[in-house]
Amino acid sequence: MDWTRAIDGYCERTDASYWSEPLNAATNLAFVVVAIIMWRRTAGMPAGRWLSAVLFAIGLGSYLFHTHATAWAATLDVIPIAVFTLSFLFLANRDFLGWPIWGALVATLAFFPYAALVTPLVQQLPFFSISSVYWVLPILIAGYGILLRNRAHETARGLLFGAGLLCVSLVFRSIDDTSCARLPVGTHFIWHMLNGIMLGWMIEVWRRHRTSEA
Repeated sequence: MDWTRAIDGYCERTDASYWSEPLNAATNLAFVVVAIIMWRRTAGMPAGRWLSAVLFAIGLGSYLFHTHATAWAATLDVIPIAVFTLSFLFLANRDFLGWPIWGALVATLAFFPYAALVTPLVQQLPFFSISSVYWVLPILIAGYGILLRNRAHETARGLLFGAGLLCVSLVFRSIDDTSCARLPVGTHFIWHMLNGIMLGWMIEVWRRHRTSEA
């Protein structure tokens, strides 16, 4: 694999220069700011601090991708997202559902066959196919929200709100390319801002759940 291969996948990018995506690069500050806020709010909660640190890494990785726009930068963009997803799933299984560590781990690993099954189905839908890898997430989050609606009502509401916010965020990610003619900067930068808020909210949902148990 050519790790230096240039990637031009967004409306805002017009050439291979470092600052060809100024809005897409700058709006990664949303992840960083929210990560710092949640780091402070999860004081004394190691798992919350971990999620906040990974959220910070998401901002850095995405910034590198939208400035360097290479294969190696794309890898640094997606790895923190995957780590956050799996980490939150583990905590959801352990803390929301009350499963033992081994059960929470097994259920977390089940995300891979779940994604392998659902992603191709989403890819068959015209609009959703653009962000098919990500659409599996709000579906899963909503599933947890529905599952918890009787045993942890407030947590369930928080998860359903997070799933809805992620859906809105994904719409802006998905229309970036088709919006170029009307909006040269595209809409990907809105995905960054909304997604930063959404991920911070998910940490907050976990924090509130844990705090209510204390």
